[in-house]
Amino acid sequence: MSASMTTSNTRSLRGYLTERSASGRLLMPYVTAGVRGDWLELIDACIDAGADAIEVGIPFSDPAIDGETIQQASVVALDAGMTPAQCLSELAKREFGVPLIAMTHYNLVYRYGHERFAADLVGAGCWGTILPDLPLDVAGDWITAANEHDIENVLLAAPVTSDERLVEVVENTGGFVYVVSTMGTTGGRDTVDDAATVLARRVKALSDVPAIVGFGISNAETAVTAAEAADGVIIASALMRRVLNGDSTDDVASLVSEIRVGLDEAYGA
Repeated sequence: MSASMTTSNTRSLRGYLTERSASGRLLMPYVTAGVRGDWLELIDACIDAGADAIEVGIPFSDPAIDGETIQQASVVALDAGMTPAQCLSELAKREFGVPLIAMTHYNLVYRYGHERFAADLVGAGCWGTILPDLPLDVAGDWITAANEHDIENVLLAAPVTSDERLVEVVENTGGFVYVVSTMGTTGGRDTVDDAATVLARRVKALSDVPAIVGFGISNAETAVTAAEAADGVIIASALMRRVLNGDSTDDVASLVSEIRVGLDEAYGA
């Protein structure tokens, strides 16, 4: 699917993803800000390879759900001096062809300041946030600030999420539901647990909100499997592993392209 932005005065992450998912499965690569000097070029390359949106990881020293690869990428970025303010400042100097979704941990948001963070996200081209360690029950202050700036806060659902809690997640999420494919931390895997399909079906039975699967997507095969009952997939650790291994930007983007082709062949473009 080719990328095209919704105009700013009608900006809606959920609307954008819903519209694009009507013609095929969504693909959302993840890039750790500052993982190397050309991280912005990595984002551009992923977009050119077929990304519908980009998840930008703002590195944090004490991650809650990140696996070994994302942790390593964060350490590299932090050691290079990357900060939340620098990340958003560098993003703001460019225009990207798809929405950006910032993923980080709430302590950074709290220290940055809710209003300031939300405003700077907009300036950086971000349409949403993923804050995995911020429970819905205590997210009110952030969500209020985010809503004032049209930033949609994405909520996560896991295989063990109860039916009652899943209803709350679906009703309150912004943009999409992040479907966690398996219990544990992030990381590429050879197979995707059937729990991802079950959970995606549970989400879709409750709402037409996009359901996008993350955790364990490592290649076209796992992406196609994970997307069976979902609206798309997130590819993170497998990409960052290539970056950490020193692969070129083209080689990193080739994985995005392979997954794009696989999803389009399996589910239409």
